[in-house]
Amino acid sequence: MAHPAHVSVVRSLYKRILILHRFLPIDLRALGDQYVKDEFRRNKSASGEDATRFMTEWQNYKDTLQTQVLEAAGNKKLVFGADLLEDKLKDFQEEQMGQLYELMLESTKPNRQFDIQEEGTPK
Repeated sequence: MAHPAHVSVVRSLYKRILILHRFLPIDLRALGDQYVKDEFRRNKSASGEDATRFMTEWQNYKDTLQTQVLEAAGNKKLVFGADLLEDKLKDFQEEQMGQLYELMLESTKPNRQFDIQEEGTPK
């Protein structure tokens, strides 16, 4: 069983990322929220080195997104994302490359698969 302090850190990071996603355009928010939920669920039982790497990468994502949200608020210019360095790609497993490709396809579709509604809009 996971240590309670670790569970608390994971939960805090997860919640902070979802809060930061509120500042994304609605279609990116829906895509990002679903991806984060799936990844955290998929890696729930990761152990040792995998868990450390998972947390490090998601912490880096949170820090990058937080910086971009703050910059966007100050400039009123929405620019999100970052280039993926080739060195990072070399470390990806085949399954991860497939996930990255699927994410790229989904994020560049003109008609996304999500049924997106603004908050407060009746379903």
